[in-house]
This record gives sequence, structure tokens and C-alpha cells, in this order.
Amino acid sequence: MLLNSFKFDNIKPDIYIINTCSVTQKAEREARQLIYRVKKDLPETKIVVTGCSATYWIKHKLYKSLPVDLMIDNVNKEFLVELIKKRLSYKSKAHSRSVLDTPKNKFFDSGRVMIKIQDGCQRFCSFCVVPYLRGNPKSYKINDIVNKINDKVSEVILTAINIEAYGYDTKERFTDLLRTVIDKTDVARVSLGSIHPWSINKNFFDFYKEYLPKNRLVNFFHVPLQSGSDKILSLMKRGYKSEEMQEKLQSINRLNKDALIATDIIVGFLGETDKDFEDTYNFLKDSPISKFHVFRFSKRTKTAADYMAKRLNEPTSNEKYKRSKALIELSQKKQFAFMESNVGRKSSVLFLEKTIGEYREGLLDNQMSVFVPLPLDQWKRQGLIKNVKIVEYKNGRLFGKII
Repeated sequence: MLLNSFKFDNIKPDIYIINTCSVTQKAEREARQLIYRVKKDLPETKIVVTGCSATYWIKHKLYKSLPVDLMIDNVNKEFLVELIKKRLSYKSKAHSRSVLDTPKNKFFDSGRVMIKIQDGCQRFCSFCVVPYLRGNPKSYKINDIVNKINDKVSEVILTAINIEAYGYDTKERFTDLLRTVIDKTDVARVSLGSIHPWSINKNFFDFYKEYLPKNRLVNFFHVPLQSGSDKILSLMKRGYKSEEMQEKLQSINRLNKDALIATDIIVGFLGETDKDFEDTYNFLKDSPISKFHVFRFSKRTKTAADYMAKRLNEPTSNEKYKRSKALIELSQKKQFAFMESNVGRKSSVLFLEKTIGEYREGLLDNQMSVFVPLPLDQWKRQGLIKNVKIVEYKNGRLFGKII
């Protein structure tokens, strides 16, 4: 949760649950700041913290100074409600809304549901602390996932720590999961939280070619590449080269030029020179990737990078800032160009809750936002899907009309 967008308003819950991330030092710092803010603004509220930072703090005994009533690691996260009831002796009050009840959120309110298909990772990339906190891969079986999907929802979003590791323990394949979800349910849209580089293989392309005409898979691919420099990719222990990934991304683009491809990039990794950054910049400039999430490298204790730092120089904060700024500017330029390229085409649109005047926000078949005027009697319909023609790109937004 972003601190600058967070508001307590008049809510005074009995229990406040904070789900934390530990990918970067910044993520941990923001989690601690949120804990202190909740304690300050809601002194009577019990604070429960879980997620990766919580797991890291428990493992390294760093939690005792935090004003937290209950800390739950990732191993026990699935038992969160039971642990709250037991350890905090919590009983829901009939006259007030419990934080254990299903909250209002942007996914449910738009007819979407997120389903976790996998946890853990076996990759141990040199910069990443996640495998140490999440453990070995654990997948949910295809039939169990399909049984969770309510056909009344308009979109199911399949999420994982590392989709490539799906079936690592169950001996099932990720592409078979996608086929089964599409074939065995009536959900209109199936989308992916991320698809990792190692998952984009022959099985994936065979599936995509076969199922693209069915118009059920959302054509949004978030591929966390982390770098476009072969030297840095090797130091990160990513197991692929830039040329290989460029060809895979271009293949997706050739199959569907309307697919939105996004990525994560780390700048300022150990040993990254100006030349290495230039390689990354040029890779992104020449690729069909239209959106980057840019992170500045932060060293995590006990990772391989922590030990590599003894022999490799780390770019300065100023160098990281300049490189990050350059990539953010390139991302904005490419994203705006991609948005403009959508003008004139037709797409199904899943409508959300956000409105601007007479316009309501919706998601195209590639997850790009579009604003469309809707009849008043349709504004409150959950999970509404309509066919739309994109008619204008203006002030950084796409606008369309129902057809």
C-alpha cells in the first residue's frame, strides 16, 4: 500500500493487517513506516503483520522493537485468520464490520478475482531474497484451481511468485493449466500477473498460437527481465541472454501487435558500468516492451549479491538515480506511443469503478485503460463487458465508444 495514497478516514478497525514485501530495502522501510503510522493514528487497533518482510524480521529477530501485536511468517500465512482468533482471542462483533470480513476492493468490485496458483522459487537469482523467505516451489493442482473459479466473475487473474515453477512439485504444466481454465470455465477473461522469462518457451508459443483466436486470454505480458546487459544478467544468475529474450519478445509481437508487454528492470546492480547500462537502454529501446517498472538495486542480506559486493563495485546513488530517470523517461515515451497505436481498433472492455465526469474507466483486451461514456443504467453493473472502438488519444488517456 502506498503511504501517499493511504487514508484512515473515520475507520477504526479492531485489527489492522499489513501484508509486506521485502524485495527492496525501500519496501521494508515503507512497511515499517506504515506500521508506525497505524500505531500512531489507531492506538487501540491491534496490528498484525505478515508477508516477506515479516518473515525476514522473524528469521533475523528484527521485529521486537516494532509496535506489532502479531507477526506471521509466510509459512503460516494461510492460517492467518485462525491465528488471529487464537493468539489475539479475537471475536467478531456483530454490530461492527470485522476486518476478517471480505473488504471492498478494486478487483471484486469490477468482477475480477485473483487466484494464487503457485508460491516459492527455486531460482536463487543473486539479487533476490524471495527464495529464502518463500521456500521451495509449491503449486496448486489444476483441478483445485479450476474449482475455485466462479463462472460469475468476468476475469480471473492467475498470480504466482514464479510462474515458471508452476508444476515443479505436482508435475503439471503451466500451459495445461491455462488450457483447462479456458476450456472448463466460462470466465470471459483470463489474465496473468506475470510470466517469467523461462516460461516463454515452445509450450507457451504453441498454446498462444492455438488460443489467441478464442479471445479469452488477456494480451498483457509482464516479463520481469531485470537487465538487457548480458554481463549483468550473468552476474544476476538469470540464466538467459539478451538476444534470446529479444527474439522471444519479438515473436509475441509478431503474433499479436496489440499485446502489451511490460517488464521490471534493476539499475545500479553490482559491477554495472555505463556501457552495461547503455546495453540495457538500447535493448529496451529496440524491443516491443512498452512499459517498464524501474528499481534501483538495493543489497539484501545473505543473498549471493551480499557476498559479491566484496569484489564488485556498486554504482553510486547519483548514478542509480540518473539511470533510473533515463529509463523512466524512455518508458513513458514508449507507453504513450503504444497507447496512440491503439486508436482506431476495436476491443472488448471490462469496466471498472473509476469515473471521470461522464466517462467510466475500462480495461482493453491488453489491460490498457480506456474511458468510455456509459448509459446511467449500466454504471453500477459489476463485471460489465462491452465491445468498444477506441476513437481518441488525448492528454495521456485513451477514449472510446460502445459499438
